[in-house]
Amino acid sequence: MTVQAHHIVPEPPDLENPPYPADIFAGRTVLVSGGGSGMGLAMAKAFAQGGAKVAVMGRNLERAEAGAAEIAALGATVHAISADVRDPTAIADAFDEAERVLGLVTLLANNAGANFPVLAEHISANAWNAVTRIAIDGTFLCSTEMVRRCIARGDSGAIVNNSAQYIWTGFPGDAHSAAAKTAQATMTKAMARDWKAYNIRVNAVAAGFFPHASSTNGDAPDAIAPLQNMIPAGRTGRIREFGWLSAMTCAPLFGGMTGQVIVQDG
Repeated sequence: MTVQAHHIVPEPPDLENPPYPADIFAGRTVLVSGGGSGMGLAMAKAFAQGGAKVAVMGRNLERAEAGAAEIAALGATVHAISADVRDPTAIADAFDEAERVLGLVTLLANNAGANFPVLAEHISANAWNAVTRIAIDGTFLCSTEMVRRCIARGDSGAIVNNSAQYIWTGFPGDAHSAAAKTAQATMTKAMARDWKAYNIRVNAVAAGFFPHASSTNGDAPDAIAPLQNMIPAGRTGRIREFGWLSAMTCAPLFGGMTGQVIVQDG
């Protein structure tokens, strides 16, 4: 599909103009897994633009700190934490640290993930586990850690999971990731039902192509062009609009919505 010259390609607002008030998350603390770069950083910035205090968590502390510096430049209160989302003890310690420094965590963005394209017959057991455990175990462990704390205190809360548009179709070289992202979408619906009585909402964004420096194909124009010709909207996603939609699912703007997997793929 070639985008015609007369085709109007709508663009989101500039980063400095988020589509919600600057205080919509005021007084709230969010923990973002894998928040030091890429789509996780976009999520973290989006929450910060709404006034949240942000805990940026990642396995690599240096990368988490670099992301935290970008968030601090927006004027937000932020703290970087190192933890492996596959380790329940490390997750509990990370929440303890976030709450000690920033305040009680009642918002969570599950973004931590790993992916590399490889045909299914060449995926080793270690490669399979590397991708699936980070996305599946990490989403489960981080979500249940936050929610147990919220239930004990009587707090409401909200969670957003970073899923993918290929959970329904698969994608060449992504058997491991498609399985993991599908599990995240199913968990989203199951957890929303489990926690509705506690006023804890859980939603997911099934993201399409949002090129950025650390994505599989990077963000160079020659890598993006073939993708844009596949997309009816005429362009790939802008990473800020993924961040904004993710954050908005946790905001009062979407207060009546839970258990939904929103497709954002152009």
